[in-house]
Amino acid sequence: MPKKTTKQTAFTLLKADHDKVKKLLDKFEKADESSKQDIAGEAIKELKIHAAIEEQVFYPALRSEMDDADGLMDEADEEHHVAKFLIAELEQMQGNEDHWEAKFMVLAENVRHHIKEEEREIFPNAKKTDIDFVALGEQLTETKERLMLEGPPVGAEETMVGQFGLRGDSPAKMAQEAFEPPMKVA
Repeated sequence: MPKKTTKQTAFTLLKADHDKVKKLLDKFEKADESSKQDIAGEAIKELKIHAAIEEQVFYPALRSEMDDADGLMDEADEEHHVAKFLIAELEQMQGNEDHWEAKFMVLAENVRHHIKEEEREIFPNAKKTDIDFVALGEQLTETKERLMLEGPPVGAEETMVGQFGLRGDSPAKMAQEAFEPPMKVA
């Protein structure tokens, strides 16, 4: 008797991506300085592909069929936008800048929040629709495989950061040079 293969649903594929990224983020936090750049690079690659397949396949399907009175999809789009800006800035950096690690940690916090909302709010609402999530999983897989070969599309965030560059030092650090805080009198 031939072995029955179970096709992956959109949810299992996206959840597997989420789990892989969360493991990379955890690994980054525990890593020594010499391996953080490699881990960050791997996480960024995963995030760029994942965001692209959600934006090209998963989100359009949900937007066409899911009741979204709470604006979850708009919020998800904005969370992707923020993450893609941080990724574009990180990709312009060498890894030795003052804010490189802080920027990656902000990305990690944003991504963890996004994953939590997607899995706890968007996925359950999506399951109430008549979408065939096995067929959608196949479309996600095909798109992911294609993007892994071709690379993810260049987004507006990457274009803007490429055109205008990175913000220099921290505004607070720059202000600190000329600022004298009031001190208690002894």
